[in-house]
This record gives sequence, structure tokens and C-alpha cells, in this order.
Amino acid sequence: MQSQMTPKRPLTLRLAAPRGFCAGVDRAIQIVEESLLKWGTPVYVRHEIVHNRHVVERLEALGAVFVEELDECPDDRPVIFSAHGVPKSVPAEASRRNMIYLDATCPLVSKVHIEAERHYANAREIVLIGHEGHPEVIGTMGQLPEGSVTLIETVEDVATFAPKNPDNLAFLTQTTLSVDDTAEIVAALQARFPGISTPHKEDICYATTNRQEAVKALAPGAGLVLVIGARTSSNSVRLVEVALRAGAADAKLIASADDIDWSWFDNITTLGLTAGASAPEDLVQGVIDACRARFDVTMQAVKTADETVTFKLPRVLAG
Repeated sequence: MQSQMTPKRPLTLRLAAPRGFCAGVDRAIQIVEESLLKWGTPVYVRHEIVHNRHVVERLEALGAVFVEELDECPDDRPVIFSAHGVPKSVPAEASRRNMIYLDATCPLVSKVHIEAERHYANAREIVLIGHEGHPEVIGTMGQLPEGSVTLIETVEDVATFAPKNPDNLAFLTQTTLSVDDTAEIVAALQARFPGISTPHKEDICYATTNRQEAVKALAPGAGLVLVIGARTSSNSVRLVEVALRAGAADAKLIASADDIDWSWFDNITTLGLTAGASAPEDLVQGVIDACRARFDVTMQAVKTADETVTFKLPRVLAG
């Protein structure tokens, strides 16, 4: 900390907008909160509702119990499926056990699930661009019989992909990918398979795209960009990559202000700050407050879009 005798060093803080919670995350958290009000405690949640420990811990304090699989849940308490989506086998098992279950899958992820089923019904071979092991990818691939979907992670994967019928292909993408990286993979697929069926509308969600555009706008000339988010959050990890590609001298992923190593700021005059789609705004404010305690901060808003999207709650909670 600076002593009161020493003037604080100036720091320009560029704050990205949009940042933080998207409509799908907002809806998922509301589903847990409203379920606790409707049914009391405990309410079970399969997997982290969204990829953020601060959010999960707050909901645990309200009475939510987070589990990995349905077999950890009793039959007589409600269970909620996370925003990332689940394989079809999960709600099928919940139905077999006569459980009350609520699906908090982001509607934009559900859209990809519907596309997958449409392509499968049309006997197309399906390629999914995404990251192996991510819950959203597991959920999307789990909409169809095993072996129906081939996962492509890189441009190199496109070169080695050997479809059964190159003339009857379709591709889908995970919703939280890097827009630029995905465009390269799509271009490679289309170059190899000119007739490949494309999504009606871009699968990468509006919130991922908007947060990446805001980072591209604030990164040039920034000595450091801080992205608030979890290491398990795909969209947050992508924001770090986007910042570096867009011209930031350095970029770091932090869970909160507690993770900041202040030696990162030794020669920094301009800081960029954003938050992934599952990071709450109070964490952003925490970083701003920590910077203000140490520097003479000048705030600059870098706004690239307005977001007005909202998603309805499940009917059982809407009353």
C-alpha cells in the first residue's frame, strides 16, 4: 500500500461493456433461487450451475447442494440441471425415478441440441467444434446415440477427419468458443467439404461474441488485461486469448481481486478489465476498489454493444 505522503501513481482503467453475467447465466441462477423459495431446502444441482465458485458458494449458503451425478440425489427432492446442458440420459433417469427436475440449460445451448437432432433425423454425419470434456460438449454429444457426433478441436483435426460420407455433413459449435479460432476451423471444414451444412444462425452465443468484441476494443495499448472468471469457464479462458491476440502486452485470468499479484502492475499505465459470462459484478467492483486503493485511477468505459436479451423461467416457477 502507498503511504499517505506518497502520491498514488496514475492508472487508466479501461472497463469492458458488455461483461459478466449473460442472460443464460442469470436464468440458471434464478432457477436455483426460485426453486429454493418454492420447495425449501435442500434443492440439488447436478454440476456447478455455472462455472464460478463465488456463485456456487452463495447458492450453497442458501441451501443448494451441488453434486456430480443424479445417483447422489434423493428421489424426493428437486434437482436442477446446469446451464451447460446434459445428455438425454440424465432427464430420462430423473423421470424413471419420478423426481422433480428443472432444466437450467441455456436456451442457446438447447438450440444447438435441436440442430443436432435435426441433422441426425436427416441422416447427416455431424461434426461438433468444441473442447473435449467440457460439460456443454458432453451434453450436446449426449443428445444422440454414441458415435453420431465427431468432435473437432483444431484446424489440424479437420485435416485428419475421415467422414463416412463427405457429401452429407453438418457442423455445430460449442457456444462459448473463440469467434476467431472457430472461424478458422469452419473455413478449413468448408474448404475440405464445400457442401457441409452450416448452422441457420451462428452457434457461438451473442454474449460470448459481445464480450470478445469488447476485449478486442480495450486490449490495444493495454499493458495488462485482467479477466475475472474461473479456469473451468470456457468463455473466460477465451477472453484472455482474445486480449493477447488483440494487442494487450499481457493478460491474466483471475477468480477475484485476491488473485492479483501487484508486481504485475510495476510498469503498467493502462489496465483493461472484463469478466466472463458467469462472473458476478461484485467481483469486478472488488478489482476496481483494490486498484483505487493503490493507484490514482481514471476510469474509461469501453462499450461495444447493448444487451437486452432475457430468457423466461420454466413454467413451474413462473407462477
